[in-house]
Amino acid sequence: MMTDIYGTPYTNDESDLQFMNTCIQEANKSIPAPAAYCVGAALVKQGQLLSTGYSRELPGNTHAEECALAKTAVDPTGATMYTTMEPCSKRLSGNRPCVDRIIEAKIKRVVMGVREPPDLVNCEGVALLERHGIEVAIVPGVEEACLAPNRHILSKQ
Repeated sequence: MMTDIYGTPYTNDESDLQFMNTCIQEANKSIPAPAAYCVGAALVKQGQLLSTGYSRELPGNTHAEECALAKTAVDPTGATMYTTMEPCSKRLSGNRPCVDRIIEAKIKRVVMGVREPPDLVNCEGVALLERHGIEVAIVPGVEEACLAPNRHILSKQ
């Protein structure tokens, strides 16, 4: 099994790639903000898309995963959260991190496109999820598409 440099496994499941492409479309709907990433998310249970979300879609400086959880009408227990970027473990705004929301919602698996770049905070999302028994996987080959909506932050380096 192939892994990233931190040991997180890659997934080559075709449905994981399909749902990640949905997330990428969502991320591209995000309006760039000076100190916030543009992320897309999709909540999936038993192969069915429950909801989607993107950064700042809902009022209150919301994150993509937060929006997807808020918009679902179905109990998300056991679902998979797809996200273009590693779920946040710390927020500059002081809002509750997405990792906490995912753990509370009893999400079983998180599939992401890229780890959060270190430009804003030192994210520990993957480690926290794994510590709570949540399976984490990365879709290979989508990094460029996942980072593209974030050029407003990443180009400052």
